[in-house]
Amino acid sequence: MDNISIIFIAFGLSMDAVAVAVSMGLSINSLRIKHGILIGLFFGVFQAVMPVIGWITGKSLQNIIVGVDHWVAFGLLTLIGAKMIYESVKPNPDGDNIKSLTVRVLLILSIATSIDAFAIGISFAILQISIITPILIIGGITFLLSFLGVGLGKHVGYLFSKKIEIVGGVILILIGVKILFEHLFMI
Repeated sequence: MDNISIIFIAFGLSMDAVAVAVSMGLSINSLRIKHGILIGLFFGVFQAVMPVIGWITGKSLQNIIVGVDHWVAFGLLTLIGAKMIYESVKPNPDGDNIKSLTVRVLLILSIATSIDAFAIGISFAILQISIITPILIIGGITFLLSFLGVGLGKHVGYLFSKKIEIVGGVILILIGVKILFEHLFMI
């Protein structure tokens, strides 16, 4: 897998975190730049660590699924993408308001927005991709976009926070299709 695909995966994975960051920017009283940095760091670090955990898990399963690895990668990316799209359009009766920024809230949100990255790590292991470059790209892009998302949320987040997740879901599905076609048709 080339770095361009990894960058697109990073953008796709980061969309959950960005959508939450936009919501946080909308709802945090007395928003400061340190809030954006803190949110970006939490989301970026978790998005970088979860693929490592998934990669380690995937390496242990590699011998079992070696013949269908491209189908597994396609399935995981498609499921993650579809889940992101579904969650962006389903009604949320609780709302997205986050009134206080505590370590506990950041931990919960960081874990919730990085579960998909765990599955991507499994895909990387199955496709025999070294994990170092992807985690640096995924963590860095997630940090940057989440940081920017907080500021964006403060100013115009109400316009498109849910649409961001749809874009991320579509990107992940398209990458899954690309992986499948590359393996089936040896492109």
